[in-house]
Amino acid sequence: MATAKKTTAKAETKTTAKKTAAKKADTAAKAETKAAAKTETKAAKKPAAKKTEPKFDLYIQFGGATVSVADIESNVKKVVKDKKAYTVYVKPEESKAYIVADGETTGMDVFFVAD
Repeated sequence: MATAKKTTAKAETKTTAKKTAAKKADTAAKAETKAAAKTETKAAKKPAAKKTEPKFDLYIQFGGATVSVADIESNVKKVVKDKKAYTVYVKPEESKAYIVADGETTGMDVFFVAD
């Protein structure tokens, strides 16, 4: 009987050792998976490089005079306030801009500056 107990104890020790090794391997694999997931998350959270738009200036020239579209836009917003939409038609030969703001038509002088 003593031999049977030794054999059983050795078998149980081997089984316990195998289970412990398997648990350690499983724990290590989970830790690697978590580390990889964190690395992927950090990489995904980095913002994309911001693209800067080039500066764009637009001028209208007519009869030796010049006016910038930005100035026209600024004047339109001063003349016609609290509107949701603006459509501006510039007629340089008349030195005027015609504005359609929320369906209402109005005229406005555009001050052309001689070059």
